[in-house]
Amino acid sequence: MTTRNRLPAAIFWDMDGTLVDSEPLWGIATFELSEKLGRRITPEVREKTVGGSFANTLSILSEWAGVDVEYSVERRWMYDRMAELMAGRLAPNPGVRELLAELRSADLPMLVTTNTERELADPSIDAVGREFFVDSITGDEVTRAKPYPDMYVEAARRVGRHPSECLVFEDSVAGMTAAAASGAKVIGLSDDPPAGVVPIRSLAGEIGFDGVSARTLGQWWASLTDREEL
Repeated sequence: MTTRNRLPAAIFWDMDGTLVDSEPLWGIATFELSEKLGRRITPEVREKTVGGSFANTLSILSEWAGVDVEYSVERRWMYDRMAELMAGRLAPNPGVRELLAELRSADLPMLVTTNTERELADPSIDAVGREFFVDSITGDEVTRAKPYPDMYVEAARRVGRHPSECLVFEDSVAGMTAAAASGAKVIGLSDDPPAGVVPIRSLAGEIGFDGVSARTLGQWWASLTDREEL
């Protein structure tokens, strides 16, 4: 049996915090935006914005500050600031490119599925390696962004498979919730994932992809399939 036969039909990858370590940059910009609106958020409030759409983030920040905001103005500020922070500072997380290259050699269809809008998603995808992916879906390209399942339902449709045949890697509560709701099998880069998500630490002993191979991933897929059948 070939490596490809032991793998899922497709893999959908979250980007921020999963493929690239960009969440700290989003954190900087989010705290700065809250100050711009008049009241700096707490770390607990910041946590509520992780993995969500910018519309969700702005709603949380405006409510926290008790002010009305103009979406287009604040979006432009946030995206310009993120472009500054990301310039020359984006790199794939350890082990990511090696694993993606091996999976690509096995002809496994892979998509980037991110709530980040296309304007900022493309530089991150390029930093990881656009050649690894057959497609990508961003938060401004679906009717409802994560935590709704729309993005993952659409990703499965694009590869012509049912979500249950596909594997998702996610790190945020919003993303893990969305992927699980779609019916996909989900491995979470979190020690406290929502129901229906398997924490990667229970499979790999740590959070991350350093040293993970296509063979390892095939074993994980078999484990997830076996759990579902019990």
